[in-house]
Amino acid sequence: MRTGVATLDDPRAIEVADPGGMLRLVASTGSQLGRGYALGTAMRGVPEADTDAVVVLGMGGSGIAGDVVRALYADVVALPIVVNKGYAIPAFCGSRTLVLSASFSGETEETLAATQAAEARGCRVISLSTDAVMPRAALGYLVGACIGVMEAAGTIPAAGEDVAEAVTFAGGFAARLEPERPTDDNEAKATASWIHGRTPVIWGSEGLAEAAALRWKAQLNENAKVPAFQATLPELDHNDVEGWSDGIGAGFVAVVLRHAEEHARIAARVGITRALVRAAGLEVREVRASGASKLQRLLSLLLLGDFTSVYLAILRGVDPSPVPVISELKERLRS
Repeated sequence: MRTGVATLDDPRAIEVADPGGMLRLVASTGSQLGRGYALGTAMRGVPEADTDAVVVLGMGGSGIAGDVVRALYADVVALPIVVNKGYAIPAFCGSRTLVLSASFSGETEETLAATQAAEARGCRVISLSTDAVMPRAALGYLVGACIGVMEAAGTIPAAGEDVAEAVTFAGGFAARLEPERPTDDNEAKATASWIHGRTPVIWGSEGLAEAAALRWKAQLNENAKVPAFQATLPELDHNDVEGWSDGIGAGFVAVVLRHAEEHARIAARVGITRALVRAAGLEVREVRASGASKLQRLLSLLLLGDFTSVYLAILRGVDPSPVPVISELKERLRS
């Protein structure tokens, strides 16, 4: 196994350890968002009337865009927003369903199967695809494109001003997490150093933080090449919390994602839950979203998780860009 960098305060060592430029791609999330939104709103042939549901198809780094869009708009618009990760589609899908099919390669077999099923049902299908970069490094493009298409279809309010402000915010937020910032002034480096050598568990409250927690878990898997687990408040207080029995938390850490939109009862739940898992030896750290809008706050959580996952990979001495196990799995499925 490769040896990781001795310190995250050496920008040159970080650059060498990240030959695929994953940190650069993560830092571009804001500009990606703006570009994706422009492409989405300019898309021709988007149906504009009588949509009764939005279904986002996608797997992995493409599918997370659906979770983000649902987190942003599920409590804003009257029609349901459903994220579909698999081969089949829900029975309600029909001629008034707007289906956004997200596959960066255009070859994801589950998404292709679901897209074909949607077309056979007469759904209004819009495909989002490009192989310019790795799907997990292109979240901004996909989220922006989904927002743009949904606006063009009349399913969400105009989002141009919100997106423009979020692009600016994301650029500034990312700058605070880039390699030149030392660990004691860089929350992503500090969080990665705290996790290093232990298994992360990510907790997020329903809504914004639920989507962010899913993203953290996936990015820690794919970039840092470590097991990671995700659970949602308040649901985790009805099952997961019982699993943290005395002493079993050794070797694990929990990151709790907090945000301004969380239900008023979540604060009480977090405090009580932290106290109850203390006997398990589970260390807990809270991360709070920042920003002036819902989109900005969600971007802050997403960016922090993305940067943290790459810095953890560098500490572990692994290249964050390749995903050899996933690639081999796909190759075996083709044979």
